Amino acid sequence: MKVQGWLFLLCGLFFAGVDIAYWFWTKAETGHGEPVGTTAMAISVGFAFMVGYYLMFTARRIGEQPEDNKQAEISDGAGEIGFFSPSSWWPLFLCLAAAFAFAGFVIGFWMFLIGVFMVIMAMIGFVFQYYRGHFSH
Repeated sequence: MKVQGWLFLLCGLFFAGVDIAYWFWTKAETGHGEPVGTTAMAISVGFAFMVGYYLMFTARRIGEQPEDNKQAEISDGAGEIGFFSPSSWWPLFLCLAAAFAFAGFVIGFWMFLIGVFMVIMAMIGFVFQYYRGHFSH
């Protein structure tokens, strides 16, 4: 995981350099920096650093993985990877609820509040889907 963490951190540094260069370039062209592109690239910097930090933190917590060892064989990564849901409808409900809430920004505040309630209910269902019913343990 350290390799992936460093990759994202280096991408964040690259995005930061490009963002600064873009801001100076647009400032020279227009007399003021272009705020939308600069902000979008700054968000990309933040996301890259966030993912890189998470991967580095997780790598330090769980120890060295086979992908971190240059002498590792493919068979070193064999075994159980984790649990993946065989089928779940909750991601669909969560996306529909989020779309409803985002449309509430345009339509009205009342719709946004209903959408937020729907998102909270869908997130609860998504998180606790294996605590009840057929798949409960």
